[in-house]
Amino acid sequence: MTIKELESRIKKIGERNQKVEKDKAWETSYARRILIALFTYFAVGIYMWSINIVQPWFNAIIPTTGFLLSTLTFPFFKRLWLKWKNF
Repeated sequence: MTIKELESRIKKIGERNQKVEKDKAWETSYARRILIALFTYFAVGIYMWSINIVQPWFNAIIPTTGFLLSTLTFPFFKRLWLKWKNF
């Protein structure tokens, strides 16, 4: 391999790492969690409304809250699991 080829490969790896870091930042962001919670709330609310559940928009809060709590606790359980697996 030539120096130019190595430089090109290093540049591509750096670009890939930046993309991976941005993707990870999005995956762990509160903005993403809030958006998913809103989408969950509206999807469940529309579903409950369509099958004539009493107070569908109020009742849609329950599964949305469950989802939000699960996403907020995942990092804690991930750390425990990684510690248990000795990573």
